[in-house]
This record gives sequence, C-alpha cells and structure tokens, in this order.
Amino acid sequence: MLGGLYELGSAGDGKKPKWKKLDAEKLGISSSMISKPTRVVLNRLKNKGYEVYLVGGCVRDLILKRIPKDFDIITSAELNQVRKAFSRCEIVGKRFPICHVHVDDTVVEVSSFSTSGRKSGMKLKHELEKPSSCSERDYVRWRNCLQRDFTINGLMLDPVAKLVYDYMGGMEDIKKSKVRTVIPANVSFVEDCGKSLPS
Repeated sequence: MLGGLYELGSAGDGKKPKWKKLDAEKLGISSSMISKPTRVVLNRLKNKGYEVYLVGGCVRDLILKRIPKDFDIITSAELNQVRKAFSRCEIVGKRFPICHVHVDDTVVEVSSFSTSGRKSGMKLKHELEKPSSCSERDYVRWRNCLQRDFTINGLMLDPVAKLVYDYMGGMEDIKKSKVRTVIPANVSFVEDCGKSLPS
C-alpha cells in the first residue's frame, strides 16, 4: 500500500494539522500524469469560469508516482451546469448525486462542492476546529476534505495553479506510511462499516 507496514490512527489524535499549500511540480506531479479524458473535463469547466480540483485517492497516487485507477473531480459548478457543459453527461445518484461525463470511452466522475456539502450528516459533528482566519475558498475546500475517509485521501490538487492543498496532514502521513481517519476512528468505522484501507 504505502511501501509496507502502516499504522492506523485518526486525525483527532494529537495536535491539529497545519494547513499547507504545496507546489505540485516539486512533488513530481505533471499534467501529463493526468489522463487525457480527465484533462478534457478539467479544461472545459475551467474555461467556463469554474474552479476545478482533483480529489481523493488519485492525488495520493500521483504523489506516490502511481497511475491512478480513476480521477475524481470536484468543482464549484452546480451539477446542472456541469451537465450543460458536455454533450454526453448525466447526473446519477439520488442521495449523493454526481455527474458522469463521457469522454471517448471513459467516464469521468464530477461532483459539486454544493452537493457534497449536503453529505455532512454525522461526520461534521466531529469536525476539526477551523482556524480563526481563512479565506472562503479555503473554508469550502477544508469542509469537503472533512468528509474524506482517510487523511491521505483528503488531499486536493488544483491542476491549473499546480498546488496541492493539505488540510488534514495527509502529506506527513504519506511520508510516515501512516493511515489515519479524518474523524475519530471509532466513529468513522461505525458510520461506514464498509470502509476499507486504501490500496
């Protein structure tokens, strides 16, 4: 997984992680590592004026120099706006809807900050304390990262600005081969019994 042994914990253990903005190029991430269909979707939404980010396990894999199985995008656009931006796109899912954008023979999943914000539920009762001063964009990104399972999956990549946002201490955990849940582990696994360790 992360080069062998790992340790399981939660971000609630110890001190709160510092928010970091890291240079993606210095981490060895280049646009050529992102699949062409994903780049098509990112560029189209960005050109229409929306914020776009890669999120979750694909960012972790890029940092580890692995080829991601798939790329998940999150955007400031509403799902209806995403659907209008592509000729082959449908909204799927009732409880937690996302867009499936078809590019050639590939399906790219796109979620919206506005929709994902409704997924809070029980998890955000355990959210980490927000720093007293932060930008609205940082706050929106941070809230989304709180919904991730593990800190190493709570990384967010802006492929245009070439920045990796780390609000949960995921980079440090990657370096230490440590797997921590974003919320306390006993709560996290009760909420999602199907949760498995990242592979």
